[in-house]
Amino acid sequence: MKTTLLIISLGFCSFLLTYIIRYFAFRKKIVSIPNERSLHVVPTPLGGGLAIVITWYIGISILFFSGLIEKGLYFALLSGVLLTIVSFIDDLVGLKPFIRLCFHFATAISAFIFLGGLRQIITPGIDLNYIFLIYPLAVVGMVWFINLFNFMDGVDGFASLEAVTICLIMYFLSGSIINILLVACISGFIFWNWPKAKIFMGDVGSTQLGFILVVLGIYFHNNYQFSILNWIMLSSPFWFDATFTLFRRWRNGEKLSEAHRKHAYQRIVQAGFSHLQVDLCLIIINVFIVVMILIYREIKFLQIPLFLITLLLLYLITKQVDRRVPFGKGKGDRGIME
Repeated sequence: MKTTLLIISLGFCSFLLTYIIRYFAFRKKIVSIPNERSLHVVPTPLGGGLAIVITWYIGISILFFSGLIEKGLYFALLSGVLLTIVSFIDDLVGLKPFIRLCFHFATAISAFIFLGGLRQIITPGIDLNYIFLIYPLAVVGMVWFINLFNFMDGVDGFASLEAVTICLIMYFLSGSIINILLVACISGFIFWNWPKAKIFMGDVGSTQLGFILVVLGIYFHNNYQFSILNWIMLSSPFWFDATFTLFRRWRNGEKLSEAHRKHAYQRIVQAGFSHLQVDLCLIIINVFIVVMILIYREIKFLQIPLFLITLLLLYLITKQVDRRVPFGKGKGDRGIME
């Protein structure tokens, strides 16, 4: 009963805080101004993700001091405070990518240490060096997910919807209440961010969501509640689009640090679909992926084939988008999210 009351209270606080942040963002002119590269058409306040972050840290602190979450997980998640600070500063005044990246690595390494590393993945006949190979790759993967979640936050409600979906499935697989707590914190914000958005999440929210989700994925893997492979497959709509787009831009010889709007989900909007329609497409894709996960959790030898089928589906969707809005080359295709 107390936990239910906490979750409801955090959802309401997130809703109220988002409204307050929106009011002050307008007053202080902390807004995203539309330009030829934008996916929105009216000036929109930034920083709404701060409401998610504040309620989240209050919530997990209450759970920790109530003995409902482990010390290692709590301090791993608490490492994200550093990420919150640097992302909020970046939203306000902007920071050089190198500075942001240094703080991202510091946050990821700290969290990884508190999590106790990554338990061994069952790889029959393959002996992997975890200390010098898997651990560094895991940290790089954490940093990449922090950033790609930010890259994918460009359509109203899109990043929030994906985070809620991942949390709900992780709750179903693990039974951990911390997932529902995060859903509550996001839900108060998503009311204001749903198409047409009245406020944007900003880096302070998107990077934090990416960080929280990857930390929870590793934690549940380490505790045998589900495999990290489940989490990788579950989050594939975001990392596939972000990674494949980065690869294609690199292959085109484009400057990777330049803003753009070449992600598949952005080009779907450019093709004439509304933000709401893109969100509905994401829901359908996630339903398919969840079904694949549930099947291979019951029939283990189908794990790799179904994973490959999922990636093939995402690839075919991308090629269909290419037909409507070609990927293109060069600076003329640059754009920005939100």
